[in-house]
Amino acid sequence: MNTPTPFGPREFQLVLLRRMADHQPGLVEEARRELGASTAEMREANRRWQAMVRAPRGRGALRRYRSVLGEPESAARRRIGDLECDALRWPVPLWPELRFEVMVAPNGAVWNEWLVRAAGAAGPELRAVEDLRPWSATVDEVARAFPPARPMEGGAPTRWALAITAPGTGERHVAEFTWGLFQRLLPG
Repeated sequence: MNTPTPFGPREFQLVLLRRMADHQPGLVEEARRELGASTAEMREANRRWQAMVRAPRGRGALRRYRSVLGEPESAARRRIGDLECDALRWPVPLWPELRFEVMVAPNGAVWNEWLVRAAGAAGPELRAVEDLRPWSATVDEVARAFPPARPMEGGAPTRWALAITAPGTGERHVAEFTWGLFQRLLPG
């Protein structure tokens, strides 16, 4: 009987890639090879993750992230409007300038989970929509670069979208994100 390999940061990165493959298969293929993983391993990591997420007596989301990723690299108390939460961040070796951030309510519920720029890491210079390249920017960076960006519902879990307007031209676009990382720009 084969004992499954432990589910750790490498497998978690494969889960992130699995969802991104819908929009950026070429980049995902390169990243998967960088991790030394086969397509079958990526599918199996996703299957195992989904089983953990859906397990009737499974760990809560925060415990799941801690068991898979270990202790966070950083934790900070944040205030969002009237609400306080903790922002926990873990390194993601595929994207050294990014961190996987989990926003946790005082009761332990996970409010949000996505990739963000690491503290002190320089983000992209986004002056025009042409500066947006797949995997180059986070939701927050695009929202700040193209105000007033309007949040939209994503097409699936772990997906976000922003309605943005091109500076100068007034052209409307929809920027799509997976796990908080820019994937593609659509006409709006």
